Amino acid sequence: MNELIQRLIDKVGLSEQQANTAMQTVVGFVKEKVPAPIAAQVETVLAGGSEGGGALGSISGALGGMFGKN
Repeated sequence: MNELIQRLIDKVGLSEQQANTAMQTVVGFVKEKVPAPIAAQVETVLAGGSEGGGALGSISGALGGMFGKN
């Protein structure tokens, strides 16, 4: 998550506090919209968890399925 926060700071010009608030808002929104197992994986990936690519692949596949793309 720190990498994304840093990108918001660098590319958008937000303060660290604003970037953190934006990230928490987006993460909360995504987690509300996806099934619980995927929400947990979102948190793992954004926290830099060891599942990394595998979890990200699972998330993107599941999200694609939700939007009719497999």
